[in-house]
Amino acid sequence: MSESQGSEGTTQRLPVIEKETGSEETKPGTLDQSASAAAYEPPPPVDDKDGGERRFWSARRVPAAITALVLLLVAGFFLYDIAAVRADRPAMRWRRELAHQLAERPLDDIWVLVCAGVAAVLGLWLLVLAVTPGLRSVLPMRRTHPDVRAGLHRDLAALVLRDRAMEVSGVQSVRVRMRRAKADVRAVSHFRELDDVRADLDATLADAIRGLGLSRPPSLSVHVRRLGRKG
Repeated sequence: MSESQGSEGTTQRLPVIEKETGSEETKPGTLDQSASAAAYEPPPPVDDKDGGERRFWSARRVPAAITALVLLLVAGFFLYDIAAVRADRPAMRWRRELAHQLAERPLDDIWVLVCAGVAAVLGLWLLVLAVTPGLRSVLPMRRTHPDVRAGLHRDLAALVLRDRAMEVSGVQSVRVRMRRAKADVRAVSHFRELDDVRADLDATLADAIRGLGLSRPPSLSVHVRRLGRKG
């Protein structure tokens, strides 16, 4: 007499991990009790260093390539026209028209003001790009070796926190939005008291943030809710 093994047993429902979409929010109309929420200061680092690592600088290849291409085209046109004039040939029509317009139009003319405003905005944009580091999506990590710098993408950090949060008993789904200075965690619980679930999430996520090894650990905001009953 033989028994069939592996085909029978207790089926356990696994928790569902929701994908973060950024614009989706839990609808208040589908909730019953409630929510348990709290915000905290960043957890202390694992060592005594103050973590002064700066953000990574972006190469900004696309704006640099566009600017270089525009300057090259403009300089090429002017250089060709000047060479043509030096060779006793008439200047190009567009340059004669441009010189005529600049000589006759007053400074308060609408087109002069519009062109000046566009040039000022473009110049300001280039200055901002030159003095700001960029790469806001990369979080700098603590430097453990003087010759090595490391960074962690915010989406990957959010994924780590979400996986750790799903390990907490009572958590059904989690959404994590990771910013430079704050980690916003929104969880849905299907059993246990909400305050108990949030307390476990606080401890688990604070430990997870310390484990990320970030130079400037983000603050933590935890919200726990329970879905309402259907019907």
